Amino acid sequence: MVIVPMDHGISIGPVAGIVNLPDAVNKVAEGGANAVLMQKGMAKHGHRGYGQDIGLIIHMSASTSLGPDPNDKVQVCTVEEAIKLGADAVSVHINIGSETESDQLQKLGMVAESCDSWGMPLIAMMYPRGNKITNPNDPELVAHAARAGAELGADMIKTNYTGDPDTFNDVVEGCPIPVVMAGGPKTDTDREFLEMAAGAIEGGARGVAIGRNVFQHENPTAMTRALTLIVHKGASIEVAMEEL
Repeated sequence: MVIVPMDHGISIGPVAGIVNLPDAVNKVAEGGANAVLMQKGMAKHGHRGYGQDIGLIIHMSASTSLGPDPNDKVQVCTVEEAIKLGADAVSVHINIGSETESDQLQKLGMVAESCDSWGMPLIAMMYPRGNKITNPNDPELVAHAARAGAELGADMIKTNYTGDPDTFNDVVEGCPIPVVMAGGPKTDTDREFLEMAAGAIEGGARGVAIGRNVFQHENPTAMTRALTLIVHKGASIEVAMEEL
């Protein structure tokens, strides 16, 4: 699957690419993305306004870059609210290694129970992040974070790419539920980004969840098409680059 997260407005503000959210959603929908991910308040303003339909994932966690601890993710939505908004799935964000890891894990467990009751798919964004985490892409740490999400009842894991297909495959093998690759910061070149996505798929990822590298691209629709060729069709980097 190809997911385009657009929840950055709460963490870092109305950054380029998602100032006009309905326009951003329509661009990636036209490119063939399976779903967008956003906070509950923005779903009322920026989803399914017009154009091609696209899946909706409501994000249930939040913090801002201006707060005393940006790694302290708190629950800001319920599964019931997401259902009222017409969500196809919900997601939560857990920072393994953060000062408030225990609270975040407890909330993940409770949200998983509620999702099971309602039949709502749950994506857990599991990241090694905290004062003692020097390398958030360390394969052992990423594998631990991914497994923790599965242990507490998530249906899918979004996590960091470890840098190569072999080590990412170790993450996938240690997690009994599907894993998708997180996009991370914007890369320097399109090829670098697509190589990362292709490497994750080669390593066993079931898809990607990419925000800034898609919606901040000069042509988000074309970049989405390039991604869908790699994820859905197994296309080569060269073929995908032709879309750009």
